[in-house]
Amino acid sequence: MPPSSNTLSDSPVTGMPALDTRHHVETPEGIDLVLRPASAIPRILAFLLDLLLRGAILLLAFIVLALLGGFGKGMVSIVVFLVSWWYMVLFEVLNQGRSPGKQIMGLRVVHDDGTPVGWGASLTRNLLRFVDMLPFAYCLGLISCLSHPAFKRLGDLAAGTLVVYRDDTPKRPPIPEGDVERAPFPLNLDEQRALLGFVERQAGLSSARRSEVASILAEPLQVPAEQAEGKINAIARGLMGAT
Repeated sequence: MPPSSNTLSDSPVTGMPALDTRHHVETPEGIDLVLRPASAIPRILAFLLDLLLRGAILLLAFIVLALLGGFGKGMVSIVVFLVSWWYMVLFEVLNQGRSPGKQIMGLRVVHDDGTPVGWGASLTRNLLRFVDMLPFAYCLGLISCLSHPAFKRLGDLAAGTLVVYRDDTPKRPPIPEGDVERAPFPLNLDEQRALLGFVERQAGLSSARRSEVASILAEPLQVPAEQAEGKINAIARGLMGAT
């Protein structure tokens, strides 16, 4: 796999790469994938939210275990260990790289190549939190995050992971409802893209502009100019499989 790279400009003062908000990855298929690394502030807020939730889970567990007498007291240390060390790992691996705090802040953890984080990487980045916490209050982790071009703490460097903003999948603009028709002649891929592009953008065009563009296709579509827009929409519904 080709190595990923940050599109960063060197600092004119230090000669070191400047912080950026884009991380470019080229996939084996040759697709240029752009990720947006999350900076320290949203990551701190996500961590604090997770810390509150973990505290609430532990408080509830202590209340329940206290009712179980001696057996409950013996389980306390096990519950503390599980919540402290496996809370993040389980959520990151089983919930697409998102703990509840990260999900609220719109963040997720991925490998450097943009693929979903796995068990090994998640375990590594979370077990090394005790190093990031040194000497107190995540000092080493914060220094690493602020000095790295992609805002990585030490755990991320060791695990080969990246905390990025979760981009929502863009929704295809709706096509007006109506009949479905086939084009009067075979359309190649570029022609299909052009037709669908017009249909998806028509809501942002003025009526006169829509009519002007549609009239250009009236002759090849074998319809009067005033019917071209409706014909295009009907063909687009057919191309998208609308019924």
